[in-house]
Amino acid sequence: MIIEPTAIPEVKRIIPQRFGDDRGFFAETWHRAKFTDLGIDLDFVQDNHSLSARVGTLRGLHFQAPPHAQAKLVRCGRGAIFDVSVDIRRGSPTYGQWVGAELSADNGHQMLIPAGFAHGFVTLLPDSEIIYKCSDYYAPEYEGVVQWNDPEIGIAWPLQGEPVLSEKDAKAPALSDIASPFTWESAV
Repeated sequence: MIIEPTAIPEVKRIIPQRFGDDRGFFAETWHRAKFTDLGIDLDFVQDNHSLSARVGTLRGLHFQAPPHAQAKLVRCGRGAIFDVSVDIRRGSPTYGQWVGAELSADNGHQMLIPAGFAHGFVTLLPDSEIIYKCSDYYAPEYEGVVQWNDPEIGIAWPLQGEPVLSEKDAKAPALSDIASPFTWESAV
């Protein structure tokens, strides 16, 4: 397993080793002991799986506030996505900055997104399936959202036209209009 740093050190790209032959491949996508040995000590309690049928479906930028903040381990099981993390920890030297990476069924890469980051993705291929682990249970009363196209964040989404958005995502506030529940010192 390879762990690559990103421009925001807390966000990591994880490349599991694949063992393949003419039948396909096998890969361990989560192994608590191996991840702990690599310095990633998280207790994932929930797995989520979503399907986005149309290219250009954009979900995000979502976060869950303390005391139910979530770290996520995200991968793409079918198709391809451009996955984005935005630092929303007040006082962080990378506050409001973003990192993104293509995750696909073909490359098998994963992104580890700590609590204190807003997360989103856009689909690059039809019928893309996203599978992700969460370190806390879904708690809708603690859910938050940041505007996907906030000009102060400036995400370079690889879009061909307008995205397909939920009503919630279309009406999301800018980062400067929310009181982020995260501080750099307290984010876990």
